[in-house]
Amino acid sequence: MALIAFLVTLIAVIAAAGHAGYLAMLTSAAKKRPGGAPAVEFAKKRMPVAGVTLAVTLLALLISTSDNLGADIFSTVLGAGGGFAAVKALQSSQSRFREGRY
Repeated sequence: MALIAFLVTLIAVIAAAGHAGYLAMLTSAAKKRPGGAPAVEFAKKRMPVAGVTLAVTLLALLISTSDNLGADIFSTVLGAGGGFAAVKALQSSQSRFREGRY
């Protein structure tokens, strides 16, 4: 069970880091363009969600390193939830940005 918990939480951390990275790249690119201020503000508004999901998934990854079955189950649920939230937030950020709703 420990290996499964570790893999689930590791994938969740990668998903959450992907969302944070997407927002960081969006901010960096928007700062370099004239008129990019609205995109920068949009990314700044979304950054707390990315930070929280990354923190939750990192906590789940830390918990998954224990040898306790209860901790493995808890970390799997926590990691899967955080990863799911990160993926949904990333999809929402991408669609809102592409549609110009920022």
